[in-house]
Amino acid sequence: MLPLAVAGIAVVAASTGCNYVPGADRQSTYVPPTSEQATAGNAGEPMLVAVRAFDLGRMVIDGNGDTIYISAADGTNPPRSACFDSCLRTWKPVPATAVARLDGIDQRLVGTFTRTDSADQATLAGHPLYRNVNDTEPGQTSGMDAAGWSPVTPDGGKVTAVADPGRSDAFGL
Repeated sequence: MLPLAVAGIAVVAASTGCNYVPGADRQSTYVPPTSEQATAGNAGEPMLVAVRAFDLGRMVIDGNGDTIYISAADGTNPPRSACFDSCLRTWKPVPATAVARLDGIDQRLVGTFTRTDSADQATLAGHPLYRNVNDTEPGQTSGMDAAGWSPVTPDGGKVTAVADPGRSDAFGL
């Protein structure tokens, strides 16, 4: 499933050379990276971005437009990942450097932790964050129906499908 709004945003941003993802309903927040974090990617490109997808509502993507997920099997207080070995073939941890640049996400909700494999991973509201390797296009949500996995909202909640996204109140608008 490819949320059309997210795909359209990514195409417009890519075709115009723009590295800002517009979102009229959200506030933009920029967290200046440390010098070490700035080397992790394009300094002008946000790494975690809140967007509104037509069919899913508010969700988080990365600077490439890839959907960010959480797992119900993970712990949040303190953050801990239950994804190891074969799980890591499909679910790639979002590196801790992603929290250097935020757009539409409250800085107080993001953090990092060190996994048992010694890798540093980004968190949102205590939830470890992941990308799904089957998402091959911006805004794609291949992992949405996987047991226990969900795209994440900007406040750290689970994105749930809406039966009728055409309704004006479908997303609490």
